[in-house]
Formats: sequence, structure tokens, C-alpha cells
Amino acid sequence: MPTHSDEQLLRRALELARQGLGQASPNPYVGAVIADANGKVVGTGTYTYAGVKHAEILALEAAGSKARGATLYINLEPHAHQGRTPPCTDALISAGIRRVVASMPDPNPKVSGIGFEKLRAAGVQAEVGGLEDEARHLNEGFARYVRNGTPLVTLKSAMTLDGKIAPPPPDRTNRSDTGDGFSGTWITGETARAHVHELRHQHDAILAGVGTILADNPLLTDRSGKSPRRPLLRVILDSHLRLPIESRLVQSVAAERSNDLLVFCASADEKTINQLTELGVRVEKVADLDPNGRPGLRAVLRRLGELEIVSLMIEGGSTVNGAALAANVVDKVFLYYAPKISGLTGAVPFAATAGGDLREAVQVKHLQLHRFGEDFAVEAYVRDPYSE
Repeated sequence: MPTHSDEQLLRRALELARQGLGQASPNPYVGAVIADANGKVVGTGTYTYAGVKHAEILALEAAGSKARGATLYINLEPHAHQGRTPPCTDALISAGIRRVVASMPDPNPKVSGIGFEKLRAAGVQAEVGGLEDEARHLNEGFARYVRNGTPLVTLKSAMTLDGKIAPPPPDRTNRSDTGDGFSGTWITGETARAHVHELRHQHDAILAGVGTILADNPLLTDRSGKSPRRPLLRVILDSHLRLPIESRLVQSVAAERSNDLLVFCASADEKTINQLTELGVRVEKVADLDPNGRPGLRAVLRRLGELEIVSLMIEGGSTVNGAALAANVVDKVFLYYAPKISGLTGAVPFAATAGGDLREAVQVKHLQLHRFGEDFAVEAYVRDPYSE
């Protein structure tokens, strides 16, 4: 098993992998460190999709001849199959790497373990298991996508301590572009709101219902200041295509021709579809509808998977949140709470669901708490992203 010094170098490999956040999709985040027999780092690498070369290849190139007899530390099993690039295992063997220490196997069941087998067959010592929980968390989106063909779904919301996300409908004005505001007043503080954009940067797509657009007129953009591999795909559920031409969403696409707005509808007239598509909005009809006649979320996720969307964050209103939970498509939640109690009769709850009792409540597990100034957030899982 990896030693204490191994753990330090694995941690550095994980840090390198995190530098690729927002840059690797639809492939995994991978960082690699090569250290000589004395533990001195002689080469490092971080994978990005645009860079093509895998992290271990970049580390080998940096190490040069010093790779012979050295140890590779990596957060994910080296790949042994032909893809966009040749197998990394072949390059490691040819370079004379003596030992490989990896945090976890490849989550793809079709190739998991094959890289280790190939290395061992060539006489390379291969060990696995150090910092596995951190490594699994980092690549949970890739795991869900590669095992199921659909994106990891995170349900995000910001609310008061009594679970309200907005005031009563007549007063829903001037809410924020993070879906976080009560009649012109922010629910959470600046630190939490900035973190929302960090989350957006880490996701391939963001989804909201047309009700949110009609009420709040948001842009739903990534304003983290970091450069993504591709623009954040903004996905709107709009059963009857009510999305206003004059909305900030549509106008931003028309102005920039960004091709990053996709609307799923159940029915719409061709005139409205043509008007939106002429402005650069992508419109797709969904035949598989939910019991309320809205685009079925499972069908939407399958389509997003076809578009190589690995991770999706839902930033919807009460109706969309409730529909996502009822459809059992949510993998995890990231819920921000402010130290406030709304106390308003008719204020909008986090999720609107029909009937039932506490025995039907959605159970979450593996809770983590995060502090953002006076606010806090709960990150928890509805289901294991590594399950089938």
C-alpha cells in the first residue's frame, strides 16, 4: 500500500488534476507526478482536453531520461486502450517507470484494471488506493457519464433556514442571476454567490425552467473569471415554448452567436421555433413527457449525454426542483443556507412535490458542510455516482 511519502505525492497529483477543472470534459481530470528514487519530483503534468496529451505523457516528457527507474503518482489508473491518444501504459513501460501509485481504478467497467494488469505484466509495480475518496469525488461526473451515458446531476439552490427560495409570487421581482433573492434583497452573501459561479465553471451545463426565466430574466452564465473548455450550455425546460424573444438569455445568444442555449419543449408552433432558431437558439422537441405533460427529465438527460455533457447543475425553481427529485434523476445536492427566516405566508419552497409523507422523503447521505462567511452549504448525495 502507498506510504506516507506516497500520500504527499499523490496529493500533489490531485492538486494538478484540479487545475484542469472546466478544461477536461468529457474526459476525466488527471494529474501526474514523477519522482526519482530519492523522492525528488522530476516531472509533472495536468490533462486538458485541448492539450490532447495525457497527464502521464506530459510528466514523462518533463522528466526525460530521469523517468527510468522512477515512480509515477497519479490520481487515476493509466489508460491502456487506444483513444484520441495511444495507450499511456505503453509509454510508461518504454520510459522505464519502475512503479506506479494510483488513487483509484478507471471507473469505466470496460477498461477498469486493464492498465494495472498491463503494467504488472511488464514488471512494473502497480499500487492503488491512496486518497481514493478524494479522487472519486473529483471524477464523479466522469464516472456517472462513462457508466450510464448521462451526466451527473447536481441540484443546487439557495434558501432561508426555513427552506424558502423566493417570496410569494406577486412579489417576485428583481431576483438575482444566481436564483438567489427576495424582492431585490440577496438571500446569501457575496462569498456564497461567488461560489455559485465556481460551481457553474465546474459543470458542462446548467438547467432551469422557463418559469425562472419569466420571473427573474437571468443570464445563467459562468462569471467565475476562469476560461472554460467550451461555453457553459444553458438548458431551458419550456413545455410550450414561452421563452421571450426579448429575454436576456435569447438576446445574449443573438448578440454573441454563442450556440450555448438549448431549449427542450413538448409542443410549439413552427413560427416560434423558427424565430428562436434564427437568433441562434437551439430548440428540440421531446416526445417522452412526464405525467404533467412536460419534457421528461430522463429523456432530456439521455439527449445531454449524446451531446457529451458530463455534468449538469439544476438551478431551477420550486417546480423543476420537485420534478427532478420526483423523477429520481438527482445524484447530489448543493444547498446554500443563509441565517435568515422568511416567515412569509406563501413564500416559495425549495421543491414543490405532490402529496406523500415523511416516509417518502428523499434520503441523502455522505453530508459535507461548507462555510461561506455567515452562510453555509450542505453537499450531499442522493445516490452513488459510481453505481450502475
